[in-house]
Amino acid sequence: MKRTLGTCYYPEHWPEEMWEADARRMVDAGLTWVRIGEFAWSKLEPSPGELSFDWLDRAIGVLGTAGLKVVLGTPTATPPIWLLKKHPDMVALDADGKARGFGSRRHYCFSHEGYRAECDRIVRLFAERYGANSHVGAWQTDNEYGCHDTTLSYSPAALAAFRAWLANRYGTIEALNRAWGNVFWSMEYGSFDDIGLPNLTVTEPNPSHMLAFRRFSSDQVASFNRQQVDIIRQHSSAPVSHNFMGRITEFDHFKVGDDLDIATWDSYPLGFLEDRVGADDAHQRSFARQGDPDFQAFHHDLYRSVGKGRWWVMEQQPGPVNWAPYNPAPLPGMMRLWAWEAYAHGAEAVCYFRWRQAPFAQEQMHAGMLRPDNADAPALIEARQVADELRGTSDVSVKQAPVALIFDYDADFAWATQPHGAGLNYFQVVFDAYRALRKLGLSVDILRAQTRDFSGYGIVAAPGMIYMPHDLKRALAEADAEIVLGPRSAARNADMVIPVPLPPDMPDLDVTVARVESTRPDMPMPLRGGGHFIGYREELEGSADVIFELEDGHPAVMCSDNLTYVGGWCDDAAWARLFKELCRKARIETMDLSGGVRCRDAGDLRIWTNYGAEAADTPAGRIAAAGVLFEEL
Repeated sequence: MKRTLGTCYYPEHWPEEMWEADARRMVDAGLTWVRIGEFAWSKLEPSPGELSFDWLDRAIGVLGTAGLKVVLGTPTATPPIWLLKKHPDMVALDADGKARGFGSRRHYCFSHEGYRAECDRIVRLFAERYGANSHVGAWQTDNEYGCHDTTLSYSPAALAAFRAWLANRYGTIEALNRAWGNVFWSMEYGSFDDIGLPNLTVTEPNPSHMLAFRRFSSDQVASFNRQQVDIIRQHSSAPVSHNFMGRITEFDHFKVGDDLDIATWDSYPLGFLEDRVGADDAHQRSFARQGDPDFQAFHHDLYRSVGKGRWWVMEQQPGPVNWAPYNPAPLPGMMRLWAWEAYAHGAEAVCYFRWRQAPFAQEQMHAGMLRPDNADAPALIEARQVADELRGTSDVSVKQAPVALIFDYDADFAWATQPHGAGLNYFQVVFDAYRALRKLGLSVDILRAQTRDFSGYGIVAAPGMIYMPHDLKRALAEADAEIVLGPRSAARNADMVIPVPLPPDMPDLDVTVARVESTRPDMPMPLRGGGHFIGYREELEGSADVIFELEDGHPAVMCSDNLTYVGGWCDDAAWARLFKELCRKARIETMDLSGGVRCRDAGDLRIWTNYGAEAADTPAGRIAAAGVLFEEL
């Protein structure tokens, strides 16, 4: 499939006489796609029922006539003030019961039926008006679900919807009381109407209650999105997408992706480095102008899976942003590198956010492809280079990787409900495993937890998956691959209760987790032969082979045939040791990549990237700082 470039544009922000020149400039730079409309509700409907679509008609016409394809976003992430006056209870409430009100964006609760009806109305107007428009090549629903901590709402609307969700899930209040263990602390309910939301309790709420609320909240996001997709598809055959965000795990992106044609995500490598990667200060300093070498790649592989093979970068960082703790400028070459890295992982399009830096409002310090004075910014210069290279480079494709990593949003809900130690979280344990695999030069596929066919993989890792259905355990045990489980794999049942037999209760693996402990992160537990457990370990029993031991002699990693269980939180050295050994068993070739050098196999090409600030040597040759190198396989 042809790889393309694009940008995000806001015609409502600029005088109409600028539109045609902007469109020509986009085409001249080699751009194909332009996303518009996703924040324009007040411009389209200044007051209830007063529709003003003519300007959007003209904008789409100008862009399309210039040769651009439009991604049309539904404007439901920014409801106008008149809508809030009409439905003053439509806003979400935070865990302290405070309203998350007007003045920025995403000020709505996914459970509010009045707001959902208003969204249906405006989306239907969009779809009826533009569904057959030849210039509209794709759609985007809303914008960045869950961003700014907007998935969980503790509003009256959420409470009513949660009670209905529980009644549908459990059938009777007696079944819910049994499943949650509500005999503890006299928490038994007499009816579903007795159940509140798991906030403002004296101490922590029942973890079964909290996990159910997180699952409910996730389902509300999926159903909200599904309503928009269903309306669009009644009037348009163009593909429908949504733009997800990095390390937003409060809802199941796979369930949302089930209703989409394309998954997209918004990639801000420098913005994410400090508050989402989980890196120490030294790492943040080393990669302050480049971003983490693995964080973007992880999400590329994740959203390729969410999109069932079809995915884009809908927003690519174009320079300094406005919202991170610190906002440095990227090293020269990084915006080119980020684009090529995305293509190496299968992206169909990379769209830079935004076309022109806005001189007003919240994002005025967010760079664009143009400066506010209309001069070229570095992002436009590097985008032109990428466009030229795309014309002269054979197409890239993505084949099945030798290694698979299961990512499960439900497991993240469970870890968030009961982390058991400060700083312990599901995303980080999976990301640590992913990074170790990448440092061995391996391409990785990310699979959803519903996968049962693991054919073709040499290694399948499923660390930290707290609830594991029996049929998944059986499928993994029977797979013709090396299987990696733990820590905390199968540690709870579907309702967040410790199961008996004790975990992991894995077929053909005689390992039992007898006890667990969390410790201070500055009390590492060394492994004989190298590496450490950090912050968490499990006491393992059973007759399986001990392949790693703690220095105190306790089993750390145990194995039976192709099944390996990891009884603690591995540091980088421990993961590297384990995966090297499993790759040897699976006859998968590895490399030892250091610093910021990584690679990804893409069909007949191996694409090397260097996130380092200095040039580096690779098996394919010397690669420049912030550089990309193409190796024919």
